[in-house]
Amino acid sequence: LVFKLRICMCCFSAHTLQARISFVRVKYLFLTWLTVLVGSWVLYVQYSTYTELCRGHECKNAICDKYRRGIIDGSACSSLCDKDTLYMSRCLSTLPNNQVYTGSWGDHDGIIRCKLGEVLHYELGEEPEPRREAPVFDKPTRGTSVEKFREMVLNHLKSKLGEQANLASLVSQILSVADGNKDGHVSLPEARSTWALLQMDEVLLGLLLQDRGHTPRLLGYCGDLYMTEQVPYGPLYGMSLPWPLVSWVPSGVQRSLDQWFTPSWPRKAKISMGLLELVEDIFHGTYGSFLICDLSAAHFGYTDRHELRLTDTRAVVPEDEFRRSMRALKCEADADCVYGVDCRASCDVAKRRCREDPIQPNLAKACSALKDYLLRGAPSELSEELERQLYACMALKGNAGQMNMEHSLILNNLKALLWRQISHTKDS
Repeated sequence: LVFKLRICMCCFSAHTLQARISFVRVKYLFLTWLTVLVGSWVLYVQYSTYTELCRGHECKNAICDKYRRGIIDGSACSSLCDKDTLYMSRCLSTLPNNQVYTGSWGDHDGIIRCKLGEVLHYELGEEPEPRREAPVFDKPTRGTSVEKFREMVLNHLKSKLGEQANLASLVSQILSVADGNKDGHVSLPEARSTWALLQMDEVLLGLLLQDRGHTPRLLGYCGDLYMTEQVPYGPLYGMSLPWPLVSWVPSGVQRSLDQWFTPSWPRKAKISMGLLELVEDIFHGTYGSFLICDLSAAHFGYTDRHELRLTDTRAVVPEDEFRRSMRALKCEADADCVYGVDCRASCDVAKRRCREDPIQPNLAKACSALKDYLLRGAPSELSEELERQLYACMALKGNAGQMNMEHSLILNNLKALLWRQISHTKDS
């Protein structure tokens, strides 16, 4: 009886062990299936997003079709469409109708941008609706003389920048760029390409600022596709977290992490000098005054020599344009009077209209952006004075045009302080 009982217990244990093994197998099979399902969905979403955002081949086909039909021409057309020596590499696009790629053109590495018709409505699993047509290159029209085109460009600049004394020299500079094959003449196809480029504010502002070394140089263009120098280091500071982590990391922790991923302090000082010089050059500059309406680190980068570059000129707007926009805005409070990210004016509550003067000048916003960047790792003998000057700079209020002396004094003192510290180093 005892023997039979032991046999039964052994059989029961074997059945129990087999049942457990089967349960574990089923559980792992289910988890494997779930992982494959979720992974496939993520890959599908990523692929769908990529195919919607990254359409460089469409951009090239559209541009080259117009080039071969004689509608447009430019310094990059032959290399892009005939010789295949200008080509797109990694997709950086964030909007379907604004294609951005890294690219190569002979010995030059750069960033290629191109406008493309956009999808009106698109859901995953559905067919995209027809795209809006890309801009038509219909201006200037056939028979337009070079002098008439010069007048068109001048009037366009006046509408963007206001009446400025030096616009004639800017027009000459633009016509020189328009002569893509450098034969001394601007052909109708070249003029059409140039006119299309000038409709994009970021291209116009890039041309205004590139002579002073603040923006990447324009390397070439074809229609409204253009290529600029690649800035090797960006953003100005910090790190780009993977998108699943962005919403989980608190902003305070993100700011702390950002300050760890920066160059040595003397190099940060040189980069900061570049930002201060940019502010100085656009404050009552050659072609008027401009406002920086987004000082995010993502809009700036720097070169191997630690020279600052403004990589997204959409952050800069002519002060005249800001004032026009503010005059047209109705408001209930100051919070209603905002242009871009952080260009603000005050609200005249009695008239329910925004006042046109900016509340904070560029210099104050630049110092706010540089405060943590410069104070972290600053030499001990410099730290206290640097902090004092930065806070004095951040306290600037009102329209900087009404306080030229104070603005210039703070700017010059800050630049001199940084220069004294780095002038004897190799980073200078």
